[in-house]
Amino acid sequence: MRVVAADSQDAFAGFGLPGAPGSSAFWAAVGAPSSVPAEGGGWVTLFLWRGSSPVTVEFESWSEPVALRRWQDTDCWYAEVRMPQRLRVTYRFVAGDVFHADPFNPAGAGGERSIAATPDAPEQPHWPVLGADAVLPLPRTRIRWASERLGGRRTVRVHPAGGGGPVVLLLDGDDWLHLHPAVTAFDSAVAAGEVPPVTLVFLPAKDRVTEFTCRSELWEAVRDELLPLVVESGVPADPERLVVAGQSLGGLSAVYAALEYPELVSRVACQSGSFWWTPDALRAADPLGGSVGGVIAERLRAGVDLSGLRVAFDVGEHEDRMLPHCEVTEGLVERAGATVRVSRSASGHDRAGWRHALLRDVGWALGS
Repeated sequence: MRVVAADSQDAFAGFGLPGAPGSSAFWAAVGAPSSVPAEGGGWVTLFLWRGSSPVTVEFESWSEPVALRRWQDTDCWYAEVRMPQRLRVTYRFVAGDVFHADPFNPAGAGGERSIAATPDAPEQPHWPVLGADAVLPLPRTRIRWASERLGGRRTVRVHPAGGGGPVVLLLDGDDWLHLHPAVTAFDSAVAAGEVPPVTLVFLPAKDRVTEFTCRSELWEAVRDELLPLVVESGVPADPERLVVAGQSLGGLSAVYAALEYPELVSRVACQSGSFWWTPDALRAADPLGGSVGGVIAERLRAGVDLSGLRVAFDVGEHEDRMLPHCEVTEGLVERAGATVRVSRSASGHDRAGWRHALLRDVGWALGS
């Protein structure tokens, strides 16, 4: 963090803000975090908060929290945060034990998070800018799924984008329903001809660590219980052309399903798959410090024919410790015969950075 001179009344003019910090003219001009070029490359981004008590800005996986400084004896709190080139990041303010979205930023992600992007971060077409208080559209069709294999009950929403078609199973479905407007984004991408008509199935997780860590129960339940319910729902859907889209542990689970259930899963869109995972990793002091590629790489080295698999891998270019695990897995999957697409998003381990890859890679997986 770079600190401005405490006696400069136009200290933030370089960020396009007029007047003295804390003045009416100043606050009237404040919007989303703004960035200016940093010496040596990258950006310096200004985060602002209006209040009387100390506040911290927390970032989604990319950085340690940063405490804001008070501007003299005003209600203006600020932090100038050094950011790399090409970064889109989710963040929130923390005041005491209460979380807040940025009230000046129109780009929200659920009720208590906002999204900031450096000026060189690529656009994300089809994803609307929605405030943190926006109510996202929910699909009309919902399935009450009481799974014998997984236990418990869950609500699975189903949306026919463009009239429906191949099933796209979205793991961590509640995040794509309530934090990021996947319904709107897919509708827009289908209308633009970038994704064929699809039927979105939003699968919520009850226990991500249990369900997404290379467990057969999930995929047997999807095959034998959930997909038949989708067919019976009355929504046009083609489960024979299934795409599984997963991020982090969900990406790990999607690739695991392609390895172990190839008759079910032959198309995958995987963002930042947790390929560091082994049965002991989460009990280790450094979960990412184990064998590169984890159990998936071990399984691939043992020999498997993936000639029927089409898989798109994406990972944040700022996920330094994830990259080796992802790179070895990508190479092994391709050597096993799969058709592979590899890309890097302008983000860390962050759903805000995975959004464009989700649309693009689902379209690619279906041959669009």
